[in-house]
Amino acid sequence: MARLNLVAANPQKEIKPRVAKAPRPVVVTPSNDDMKDHFINKNGLSYAGSHVIIDLWEATGLDDRDRIEAALIDAVNEAGATLLHIHLHTFEEGGGISGVAVLAESHISVHTWPEKGFAAFDVFMCGDAEPRKALEVFKRAFNPGRVVVGEHKRGVV
Repeated sequence: MARLNLVAANPQKEIKPRVAKAPRPVVVTPSNDDMKDHFINKNGLSYAGSHVIIDLWEATGLDDRDRIEAALIDAVNEAGATLLHIHLHTFEEGGGISGVAVLAESHISVHTWPEKGFAAFDVFMCGDAEPRKALEVFKRAFNPGRVVVGEHKRGVV
């Protein structure tokens, strides 16, 4: 680049490495089934997990970060899953919220459009967790007028 005179005349600003935040420890109780693959065996099927897709329409509180965080925590507990971390991003004033609850069993993601009264939740869990139980939590938290639910078995063997 220097030979072609394509090097900037201004000295480059020093880029400092980003300092990582200290990780928050998560306590996972050891068990005898550490070698278990956590696949589900049910009704003659063996699969990695259940992915429940939940669309809430005419819903309320979709711009309320605290309400969304509380609903995610309640859904994790109701489903019998293990919460590792929640990250939520609030868009500009009046905008929606997007986020994810990372679980030992997989995740719950959310994207809201308050101006449309619409929220999209993806609830994917493996093992003994029961992702469909999250639906009632979200219905209580956001009082939708209409709910559309789909379910997909992931990793069917």
